Amino acid sequence: MTVLYIDTSSSYLYTGILSNSQLIAERKLKLNNQLSVFSLPKIEEMLLEYQLEPRNIDKILVCNGPGSFTGIRIGITIAKTWAWALSIPIATVSSLEAMASSIIDSDYVVPVIDARHDCCYSAIFNRNREEIMPAKYISYKELKNFLESLSGTIKVVSNDCQDFGYPIVSYEPDLKAIMLAFLDRLSINPHMVNPLYLKKTEAEEKLDD
Repeated sequence: MTVLYIDTSSSYLYTGILSNSQLIAERKLKLNNQLSVFSLPKIEEMLLEYQLEPRNIDKILVCNGPGSFTGIRIGITIAKTWAWALSIPIATVSSLEAMASSIIDSDYVVPVIDARHDCCYSAIFNRNREEIMPAKYISYKELKNFLESLSGTIKVVSNDCQDFGYPIVSYEPDLKAIMLAFLDRLSINPHMVNPLYLKKTEAEEKLDD
């Protein structure tokens, strides 16, 4: 089986190809506000380098958030269009799940994505990748209080979170580990692949006010 992974939920493009359980290609590129311009060409470039065509992909795994609202939409649009046009099975992986899957040497793994205003997107996973706290938009104070109720080693993984009293490990995605962890995730209809924002956009919040 040949699997394509796409994550544009941050300022980075993280993409890779897994074939027969081996990572044969990957790209980790900081594209910032050029994600919409370069993500698809960089994915196509990676395929061409390994003499693969879009129809050679057997399954697509795409990160559907939380994270950058614009970035999430870019990756999902690429993945949904590809899956729908070529009838390729597609499944979603949350960016928090992906972040947690790159850390294995702790009783609890806490992926954190800063959401500003003293809040973040976070979840808590145990060694078996089971959710101890489901993904949510939460204040750093609430998250710290929750973590203080746990017994065992804790690792916070993030590239942008505030210092809230716990050691922070930088997120360096292990694409092979991520893809193997979610290789068997149930595929869904491409039209059912939607962003996982966890909170309203600032425009929506202002409209509500």
